[in-house]
Amino acid sequence: MSAGMNAGTGGKRIRVVLAKPGLDGHDQGAKVVVRAMMDAGFEVLYTGLRQTPEMVARIATEEDPDVIALSSLAGSHLPFCKRLKPLLDAAGLTDKLWLIGGNLPKQDHEALRALGFRGIFPTGSRLDDITTFIKEHVQ
Repeated sequence: MSAGMNAGTGGKRIRVVLAKPGLDGHDQGAKVVVRAMMDAGFEVLYTGLRQTPEMVARIATEEDPDVIALSSLAGSHLPFCKRLKPLLDAAGLTDKLWLIGGNLPKQDHEALRALGFRGIFPTGSRLDDITTFIKEHVQ
């Protein structure tokens, strides 16, 4: 099996939508993660900066990814994710793997998991850990 392929995806490349939520203007880390995902063989759509929950849900609906990922450094991850969850639920995207990375204090991890984010990667997480997690959890 080549990099980026997963038995659960029927041999097709894993598709990822990675978004930068809200007013967060810092995207160097997101670009590094995008590059690592591409190097792992994933097909990645990076939405760019300043996405609203509605924009993320619309892009995820249109692109039908295996993974919906957020990169958040501005500290607004909980309010954003609380607004995003019902939109993803309404769009029928609950079966997708939801990930979030960035400036995520430990005390927020439980709330993020309760919202449906299965992968939580605080600043400093290893790129290999992120791509391995995706390969192991994409259905």
